Amino acid sequence: MTSQNPAKIPSEPDSPEAEGPLKRDLIAGLEKGLQVIEAFDQERSRLTISEVAQRTGLTRAAARRYLITLAHLGYIRHEQKLFSLTPKVLRLGQSYLHSARLPRIVQPLLYRLAYSLEEAASAGVLDHDELVCVAAVSAGRVVSATLQPGTRVPAFCTANGRVLLASLPQQEIEALLERLQPEQITAFTIVNKERLLLEVARTRAQGYAIVDQELELGLRTIAVPLRNFRGDTVAAMNISVHAARVPIEDIVERCLPALLKAQVELAALL
Repeated sequence: MTSQNPAKIPSEPDSPEAEGPLKRDLIAGLEKGLQVIEAFDQERSRLTISEVAQRTGLTRAAARRYLITLAHLGYIRHEQKLFSLTPKVLRLGQSYLHSARLPRIVQPLLYRLAYSLEEAASAGVLDHDELVCVAAVSAGRVVSATLQPGTRVPAFCTANGRVLLASLPQQEIEALLERLQPEQITAFTIVNKERLLLEVARTRAQGYAIVDQELELGLRTIAVPLRNFRGDTVAAMNISVHAARVPIEDIVERCLPALLKAQVELAALL
């Protein structure tokens, strides 16, 4: 069992076995408002009302009302017929980073790890099919723009992601890969689903994952799971190096011992 999956809330106090809350207990307006915010991404940072409606499944009239409300609250700006997010949206992510235990506990260990190896270190969690970075330290080695808190990247082609996938039940891994459409991000990216299953199995067996330039050319990463005192995997932690400086055959000897030491220390704190 891992802590990446959202907790199930009993639908009634006397029926703890129920699978989630009743529909009448949910606030549809809040759900749809968050869907409108999530409609904006790196590829489409500015959207029209019709595009928001198409991306969220809302009617055009409903999308317009949500956009006007979010603009009134300061989360969205309106320029002519285009809408875009404002920096105020960052408060939502900052609330997690400032309040959650995991980033606060992991950050000091990442700092020590990164500066002892003079490499970049980060920790991440799964959110559906993506890896979300929750803490990072560059130690002066800016090897990738993806190593920043809040950054989302595909889980299937990252070391942290494969470590977290390896912690899931086999049925969940197969279901994820079945719905996944792997993108050939670089020439090194593994997109064959049978090979990905083998890589996840290899990660589970050896206790760590190595990903060589599958997410970004020049970026090599080694990761280990972070487990709590019960043995549940709650996150993953990695060291990232530049391919020109560290050969792939040297990354285990150079980085794994320090990662495993930090892993043991964090197990007592998580």
